[in-house]
Amino acid sequence: MARMNVGELELAYDLTGSGRNVVWGHGLSSSRSREDAIDLIDWPALADRCRLLRYDARGHGESTLATDLPGYGWDSLARDQLALTAALGMDRYVAAGASMGCGTALHAAVAAPERIEALVLVIPPTAWETRQERVAIWGQVAAIIETDGVEGFLANMSRMPVPDPLQGRQAWFDANAASARRAGPERLATVFRGAGHADLPPRSEIARLRQPTLILAWTGDPGHPVSTAEALAELLAGADVVQSSTWDEVQTWTARIAAFLDSL
Repeated sequence: MARMNVGELELAYDLTGSGRNVVWGHGLSSSRSREDAIDLIDWPALADRCRLLRYDARGHGESTLATDLPGYGWDSLARDQLALTAALGMDRYVAAGASMGCGTALHAAVAAPERIEALVLVIPPTAWETRQERVAIWGQVAAIIETDGVEGFLANMSRMPVPDPLQGRQAWFDANAASARRAGPERLATVFRGAGHADLPPRSEIARLRQPTLILAWTGDPGHPVSTAEALAELLAGADVVQSSTWDEVQTWTARIAAFLDSL
């Protein structure tokens, strides 16, 4: 693990492998360590095919906690990413990520299209018209954390709908609970409140993008609805879209990403 100053922030990151630059952004309240535990992507296998940068976004994992809530908008996170990659000499890269990381990748592509070679968008989150309902939920979650702490947060999240591929996967939820306890209430409440300032770029800006794109979605998750993946596929000409409803199907995602990178 290494650290890099980006403005007033210090971002923790790992850089492994060699070849084509690929930058991965994690989801809301997640981190590199949490993603290592949940087995969504086989990171060593992916690093065998590329030069892979993974980092903790502001307020997450081992990176600086910023208290400026609008700074957690995905456009701000994209500026963090562009600054970090520039400092590491990654002038051009594949922008990839899950949920919040997906939003970050799209904003990076809109802000600096000449620097983004391709996009890998994993479980695209609610956006545009469907975003405000999710923002209200995250505000309620932040209030629960501030009142009842991390255990109250975990009890509340246990009542949320479970995506189809995660049905019965207790190890996933155990890893998420351990991650939340490590983060603590201040970090969790801040990033959930900050998520109220986040949305995907306007449709018109996304439609101007010309990067090759792979979209990986799963079913049964109102926070990451298939409708967002389908809308992005319509906006991003030629995008490849994969929908997964089982864990076995999700386990093909690493190979699909590797094949996509090989095709560039």
